[in-house]
Amino acid sequence: MGVTTPRYALHALIAPALTNAIQRPTISARCYRLPFTFCLLPFAFEKDVPMPRRAREDEPDHTSPPLDVVIQGDCVDVLCTLPDASVNVIFADPPYNLQLRNTLLRPNQTIVDGVDDEWDQFSDFADYDAFTRAWLHECRRVLRDDGTIWVIGSYHNIFRVGAMMLDLGYWVLNDVIWHKTNPMPNFRGTRFQNATETLIWAKKSADQQRYTFNYHAMKHLNNDKQMPNVWHIPLCTGPERIKVNGKKAHSTQKPEALLYRVLLASSNPHDVVLDPFFGSGTTGAVAKRLRRHYIGIELETEYITIARQRIDELSATPGDDAALITPSKRSAPRVHFGQLIESQYIQIGQPLYSRQRDVVATVKADSQLRWGEHAGSIHNIAALAQGKSACNGWEYWYYEDEAGNLISIDRLREQYRSQHLIAEQDVRAASDG
Repeated sequence: MGVTTPRYALHALIAPALTNAIQRPTISARCYRLPFTFCLLPFAFEKDVPMPRRAREDEPDHTSPPLDVVIQGDCVDVLCTLPDASVNVIFADPPYNLQLRNTLLRPNQTIVDGVDDEWDQFSDFADYDAFTRAWLHECRRVLRDDGTIWVIGSYHNIFRVGAMMLDLGYWVLNDVIWHKTNPMPNFRGTRFQNATETLIWAKKSADQQRYTFNYHAMKHLNNDKQMPNVWHIPLCTGPERIKVNGKKAHSTQKPEALLYRVLLASSNPHDVVLDPFFGSGTTGAVAKRLRRHYIGIELETEYITIARQRIDELSATPGDDAALITPSKRSAPRVHFGQLIESQYIQIGQPLYSRQRDVVATVKADSQLRWGEHAGSIHNIAALAQGKSACNGWEYWYYEDEAGNLISIDRLREQYRSQHLIAEQDVRAASDG
């Protein structure tokens, strides 16, 4: 992270020209922060990593960004050099702008090691807002049209950030509450204990139709229950907490468990993950574990050294991508209940049961079920039996095997799919090759 106090204050005087100033390829974002400076300051890239070229306004940018690197420089300046629509997902942990006014003491009068770093200092809210709009604008430009962004913050900044995201065209998918299971106490006893931070997960625009959400991976991670938007994860402590000379190397280091959940949910192997406030490299470390590419932007040399060493020391995840992918039923070949009857996985006249056996329906030749005087699809009858407007019949109905055990008809669907449809796809793929 890194930004100095007065850099963005000038934005308040020239706000109407902000968008054009950011987009013009010959004038960096620094132009509206430091008057009379009309050139990009040099960045420190990793060795042999070329500076990506920003396309002219009248031509599409087909260049690819550098991958698996940490780029040193102001985040807005570096973002301006990255190609349009070049990253799949962004995780941003920007300065909180805590506006601390007094030294925080414990009851024993020792000083609390809080966030008082220079990169979290801004002259006023206008300066912070100008900086925030600038990096959010550039992040939206470099985000692919099917990509998403995560922004994390505390109550000090997240509401301002969220409003600006909506103003810039982002569309919020979820807010996620990170509940810290081991939060710092409120030593003065004048407020509630601050035990949460908020993550905003958003897509690029309201009209965006496609984005990555690995629903089943999240469900499996949550003991096969839907993953809620409240995540109970402890603060980064113990061996995971990076320290230099006995002190925290970074005041806001995030736990890897948090980034693991973020990246597993919203990206796939070999996707490009951008972190414009790279800090000690948690995003890069988790990206490497999950076989994603990363681009880190960081101003502070000390943090860059720590991050690179941390990531270099990680071993590559063994095995192929299959271990990193949870297949989605939505992407699987479609199977109709009638196909199971045609192929004799299910017999005409066979009874189907609810899990408690309190509802019994009979299979008809046309693939409908008869339940008393009612006939309908597996979904309609399941909903009718429960007094609901809709129900997934694949998950509601069971058949009885030879031993008298109830087996979900969804297992028969998977069996049919693997033996017929997937095999057919493999044959077609082989013949096309």
